[in-house]
Amino acid sequence: MDTRCTSRTLQVVDTEYSADAVEWCPIDKFHNVLTCGTYQLKNPEEKGSGDSEINEPQLRQGRLYLYCFQQKQLYSPLTEVQRIEMPAILDLKWCHVPIAGYPVLGIVNAEGSLELCNLTPCEKNSCLLESVCSVKLWPECLALSLDWSTGRQHEPVKIISSDSKGCLSLVSVDSCRLDVVSQWKAHDFEAWIAAFNYWNTDVVYSGGDDSKLKVWDMRMGTNRPLFTSTRHSMGVCSIQSNPHKQHILATGSYDEHVLIWDSRQMKQPLADTHVQGGVWRVKWHPSQENLLLAACMHNGYHILDCEGAQGQEKCPILYSYILHNSLAYGADWSRLSVDTLPTTKPCPVSSSLSETQRKKECKQGTKEAEIKFRHLKIQYESPTGLFDMVVEDEVDDYGTEVSGSLQAGGASHSPNVNCAITEQQNYKAGIDWTKNKGDLLATCSFYDHVLHVWKWERNNIVSSI
Repeated sequence: MDTRCTSRTLQVVDTEYSADAVEWCPIDKFHNVLTCGTYQLKNPEEKGSGDSEINEPQLRQGRLYLYCFQQKQLYSPLTEVQRIEMPAILDLKWCHVPIAGYPVLGIVNAEGSLELCNLTPCEKNSCLLESVCSVKLWPECLALSLDWSTGRQHEPVKIISSDSKGCLSLVSVDSCRLDVVSQWKAHDFEAWIAAFNYWNTDVVYSGGDDSKLKVWDMRMGTNRPLFTSTRHSMGVCSIQSNPHKQHILATGSYDEHVLIWDSRQMKQPLADTHVQGGVWRVKWHPSQENLLLAACMHNGYHILDCEGAQGQEKCPILYSYILHNSLAYGADWSRLSVDTLPTTKPCPVSSSLSETQRKKECKQGTKEAEIKFRHLKIQYESPTGLFDMVVEDEVDDYGTEVSGSLQAGGASHSPNVNCAITEQQNYKAGIDWTKNKGDLLATCSFYDHVLHVWKWERNNIVSSI
């Protein structure tokens, strides 16, 4: 019996501001909660035209979205619960464990601050985010990334953050209090990413625009790194320790390569995979140690199989999700247990229905989905120069036949309009829906300010009906 990987787009949301970070809540009973962070440059209002006027800098504005996912809502399972205006968001991550009984979201922004928000249950089975504390990490800089120390070890709770001045900040978390424990210059240019070794949180990794990957041991001080790698040929912008398999580390770079490392021997990576797009984020699967999700800027999202990385030169790409029309930045796996049966209007697998009846059901599902997403418009705006450095493509370069035509100022239909047709094709192909495996994911893209929620499935293929 063969296996085929497929995806199904469940919903597409216009985030209005450019979207660059998404995270599903990892805490039990809140796995259906999703957050999305945005980053938008705003020109200040003109106050006059006199020669003495001083040109004000552009404002970096952001918005935090809180969503709840309900699988029973067929065509719009994602419901917006809350939106909060704030400085532009560069990264956000949930703590892996509750703090003082609450799920806690960490946010770093364009004002160089780290902020924590509690997720508080409220009436009607909903919830809201409430800001509980914040700390200014560094003056006149952008805080670019953060990571929690709680991937494996739950105490003590720490956060590592990186910024546009090339510095790292180690912060201790005590209930509603943040204390900056240590700060140091780590890279010559922007420090795009910082991350903990989840198995030994005294060890920190960082990557910068100087093309260097560095390893720091807090027990030995911060005067010099424990190790420096120049294997990446361009800026290192994504790092994550594998929470399931000790010593395994994934990194990604503008050089379009995902590297898998053994932290005990960092001279050479275990595997090197060219994904044909700058790797802004990498995320290990929440329960399967070999699956890695990569957000690849100009080349969509890829799911890599890192099983046996030590015995091969590159990791196989199991699936590529290329339905975004802009830079692929934010990506995350959900821990939510989702029904493996189609959640969009399916073509029923039943011999009692005639071919004409099946086609009628599929046509109706397609029509309803098309009406639902007809409002979505694609707009391209120029954000901060910090990101312009990697943007050169024309609008049409992002378009694909699958995702529909892309016209300036016009409507771009969601890939979801083809879901019902896909179900009909799967029916004819003989997919055994009772034995497939499904994962729920969220991804977001920058210039078109769009959030996708989709399901990836590995389907067992049976003989055609």
